[in-house]
Amino acid sequence: MKKKFVALTMASLLCFSLAACSSNDSSSDDAGSSAGTDSAEEGASSDVANKDKPLVWFNRQPSNSSTGELDMTALSFNDDTYYVGFDANQGAELQGTMIKEYIEENIDEIDRNGDGVIGYVLAIGDIGHNDSIARTRGVRKALGTGVEKDGEINSEPIGTNTDGSASAVQDGSIEVNGKKYVVRELASQEMKNSAGATWDAATAGNAIGTWSSSFGKEIDIIASNNDGMGMSMFNAWSKDNKVPTFGYDANSDAVAAIAEGYGGTISQHADVQAYLTLRVLRNALDGADVDTGIGTADDAGNVLSDDVYVYNADERSYYALNVAVTADNYQDFTDSTKIYEPVSAQLDEGTHASKKVWLNIYNASDNFLSSTYQPLLQNYDDLLNLDIDYIGGDGQTESNITNRLGNPAQYDAFAINMVKTDNAASYTALLSQ
Repeated sequence: MKKKFVALTMASLLCFSLAACSSNDSSSDDAGSSAGTDSAEEGASSDVANKDKPLVWFNRQPSNSSTGELDMTALSFNDDTYYVGFDANQGAELQGTMIKEYIEENIDEIDRNGDGVIGYVLAIGDIGHNDSIARTRGVRKALGTGVEKDGEINSEPIGTNTDGSASAVQDGSIEVNGKKYVVRELASQEMKNSAGATWDAATAGNAIGTWSSSFGKEIDIIASNNDGMGMSMFNAWSKDNKVPTFGYDANSDAVAAIAEGYGGTISQHADVQAYLTLRVLRNALDGADVDTGIGTADDAGNVLSDDVYVYNADERSYYALNVAVTADNYQDFTDSTKIYEPVSAQLDEGTHASKKVWLNIYNASDNFLSSTYQPLLQNYDDLLNLDIDYIGGDGQTESNITNRLGNPAQYDAFAINMVKTDNAASYTALLSQ
């Protein structure tokens, strides 16, 4: 089945351009011009208006980036609109707890300079992204460094705080074997590059270089909102200095690095998320109940157990559950692109006819999406008989993506991964024309 990854490159001003917004490796198939130049191979549903076609938002939930309030207009765009992501709060608590337990279990080695202060630095992905906010709060809550603001733990970056005077955080404390230690967030910043791309690994690598040269002996732990930034900091400094680093996403390179001293990561069950992203579209296209192949077995036997996902009907959102990946279990997570066995059965194309889907990745250079999520999608699209055009964005502007949705009529369904959570209307406006 034909697959196309339509990505922009900076190679020529005469072609579309892909801005490599982070140091993460980009994973793409074919570079080419705008999607939509080919005729619809399977014949999109010409009798269905674009505004009525199935739509799934994934990875970035339509919401206000300042308040976190969900954009229910976008989530209820039509009867076949859903969101697929993961339980951000549950995962954030897991990450924070994982770091705290690691400190407690390794206290004799953690306080590197013996000053009685467990100092950590924090790489923040995107200050306006709900998942990034939750992870920052999760770490601060678990380590006792959080300060409430408007009823929630403050998630703002603090810059440098080696003296403990920052107002957005406070010194926490931890008692192990009868001895009390201070826990201090020494520094944190949003990892945003000069072009505007967030979650930027190169920026994180530069940040740890600056921090380590200024107060490196005080850094006992590195926490990161994702593995892309975490691995950049690990490779740049913490691996050689034996400072445990904790990330999020369970990318294959981060999981492998646990054997070399990477402290741990969180699997957000990307295999389940990728399946759900396409499964809700498949069900809508078939006119089947949305729970088919999810909570209820389909005709091929695919079904998910309720310990790997939850569905919130009020939010029209499916959330995969998270698992902590540490030295105790990392060998079970070495292949992040392996499809989830309970939902690995091929659908009969005679009953589930091939359909054409437009799907975008907000940043073709994002490590998690390009090296884990997209390969999983490409494994599942065959099983679910979906012919997908994969569109790679630059991580900076919605127009870099929406400009390539020039002919939505040739598609049967859409899967959208926004650059910014506020910008759902940029896409629904196109589908409403």
